Amino acid sequence: MGFGLILPENFLILIYPRGNSRRFSAWADYCRQKYGSRIQKVSVNAGFSCPNRDGTISYGGCDFCNNEGFNPSYCLPGLPITAQLNKGLRFLKKRYRKSSIFAAYFQAYSNTHAPLERLKQVYSEALKHPEISGIVIGTRPDCVDEEKLDYLGRLSENHFVKIEYGIESCYNETLYRINRGHTFEDSANAVKLSAQKGLLTGAHMIFGLPGESRQQMLEQVSFINELPLKTIKFHQLQIVKNTPMAEEFLKNPGNFDLFSLDEYIKFIVRFLERLRPEISLERFSGEVPPGLNVGKSWGMIRADQVISLIEQELELQDTWQGKKYQNG
Repeated sequence: MGFGLILPENFLILIYPRGNSRRFSAWADYCRQKYGSRIQKVSVNAGFSCPNRDGTISYGGCDFCNNEGFNPSYCLPGLPITAQLNKGLRFLKKRYRKSSIFAAYFQAYSNTHAPLERLKQVYSEALKHPEISGIVIGTRPDCVDEEKLDYLGRLSENHFVKIEYGIESCYNETLYRINRGHTFEDSANAVKLSAQKGLLTGAHMIFGLPGESRQQMLEQVSFINELPLKTIKFHQLQIVKNTPMAEEFLKNPGNFDLFSLDEYIKFIVRFLERLRPEISLERFSGEVPPGLNVGKSWGMIRADQVISLIEQELELQDTWQGKKYQNG
């Protein structure tokens, strides 16, 4: 489709109170100003695994992970990439009628956990689709290397390419406890190398992991601020059926300090105040089907409603993203 760069890459938008209406930097708004439209992701499952599932480093996967909790119904790993995209586009065009830019979202498991030639085959098939303008790759920091990132950097010269890393926590003790199989230092190195290659780089964080106090969770903002991230996603910890974490929760619920909705809203506001204002927010919360959630339930509230509550709290406290950010 040929992405025209409407704004320079370091252009800062939607940072209150500089004459803008929102009190945080929203990724969707950034895309509208830079690309002319939000970028709608079309999930595909390319059949990848994870190094802590297939025995590369361990087995069992992350303690919290059950992909049934977020895999869209149209996203079936047995189908070719093109067929998955066709099904996804039919569904999303009905749901998001104003969307005009679509990117294939390699979401399930670790989507760089394969030899480069396999990755080229998968990504190329997606980019050949006439309605797909780019790719978004969800992966782990220990599943990239310079050769893979060089390839993605070259792809990004003509396509929208974004890579998202599951950081989850900045504390190695936590990462070990939940069987991530990598360290925070691995995350920091992967993010820095990706940014050096000119890639749009995002991260995913989970708040409420066992063993972390609320203050420890908040203090992670200083680590995040030092990374060259363009976007970040926040999720509250949800205890999902058929996971090791669900087994632990049912046996020892006292090991967990799960957020109520009101607690989470107030926590996110405190985190946002300290977050570097150039980082754009993609998500504030996660959703799993009620039948799979065995932890603290927020009822039927949706992600967009959580955003509204956060904006109301920001307004109530007369605060905004970066208000308490201190560079250096």
